[in-house]
Amino acid sequence: MNGAPQSLRRHIAIFGRRNVGKSSLLNALCGQHVAIVSPEAGTTTDPVNRAMEILPLGPCLLIDTAGFDDEGSVGELRNERTHKVLDQTDMALLVMDQAQDLSLEKKWLNELQRLEIPTIAVLNKSDAIGSKDAIIAQINDKLGINPVVVSSLKVDGIDKLRDALVYAAGYDEETSLTAGLAKARDTVLLVMPQDPQAPKGRLILPQVQTIRDLLDKSCIITCCGVDTLDQSLNAMKEPPALIITDSQVFSKVYEKKPENSLLTSFSVLMAATKGNIDVLIEGAHAIDRLMPQSRVLIAEACTHAPMSEDIGREKIPRMIRKRYGETITFDIHSGKDYPVDLKNYDLIIHCGACMFNRRLMLSRIMRAQEQGVPITNYGLAIAHLQGILDKVSLS
Repeated sequence: MNGAPQSLRRHIAIFGRRNVGKSSLLNALCGQHVAIVSPEAGTTTDPVNRAMEILPLGPCLLIDTAGFDDEGSVGELRNERTHKVLDQTDMALLVMDQAQDLSLEKKWLNELQRLEIPTIAVLNKSDAIGSKDAIIAQINDKLGINPVVVSSLKVDGIDKLRDALVYAAGYDEETSLTAGLAKARDTVLLVMPQDPQAPKGRLILPQVQTIRDLLDKSCIITCCGVDTLDQSLNAMKEPPALIITDSQVFSKVYEKKPENSLLTSFSVLMAATKGNIDVLIEGAHAIDRLMPQSRVLIAEACTHAPMSEDIGREKIPRMIRKRYGETITFDIHSGKDYPVDLKNYDLIIHCGACMFNRRLMLSRIMRAQEQGVPITNYGLAIAHLQGILDKVSLS
């Protein structure tokens, strides 16, 4: 509970053929034995995650993958899982231990570059290879990149690899959740109804992340439920500069908000920082084009046991069916379960994606755009359905 959530960690994936030392490299970067290492090819069968700190990058998630040269029917399944890791990859390490045939590495590098994923080539097993200069020259010639030379076994060159990761990442800081909406010393009111979906004794992740963001800005924070909204507003000497609410009570809060107070929701904040806000707003307007025979995909980032009045499974479908009829079809996909073929859908409504890193959410948006399917998120969809989307502050 004290560590940074995976969604806030920079995801660094390790790709390469079988037995080039990917798992050994993960262990060397972590400084401990995390992944199973064996001379037998194909030891790693599923992606292995390891959270760690790489300064000054901060919290990172290292992902070890199966060799992308795996063969056979089982190998194809492993390759599919390895390929899916691309959707959440912020940075990639492309590992090799020779340079005779780099056709697969070239194919993967082309895909990584197409997705604009910063990639570092790593020549591993420097303690066991012969003419390193000749191999480096071949890699440069065939891939067009200069590899970082390491020995995972001897833990040589690991510091240089960490430096390369920092350089490739740049020094861009994470965008503030409330960028353009709140500044130091502003008073911010958070309206946080605790419905059955909220974990007992805890706040949900978007609320926690927003509170931390406002604390980092030295804002003055007041929290309340919908039932105490009037008392909270009356207790303030001045109206709050910003009100952040749960999307489910958007209209109730809008009716009571002071004229000069900005209004947004936790889900809208997530839309602006996790995805492409312009595309998601356009997707919200696509609700107006739905018809009684339309098909809508509800996408949830987390997997949870649904309870009564679930926002994605019950509340949003009910609001849409009230407008367009009971014949509209809704499909639910949770966690990493996300269809490859989206063309059968007229609209995708995604959750706030607080459990995803930005790269994964952007990959889903990109896939929807490539297939011509509008996509929005819970908060924007609700605001549009309630007729107040143009009243919501986005940034």
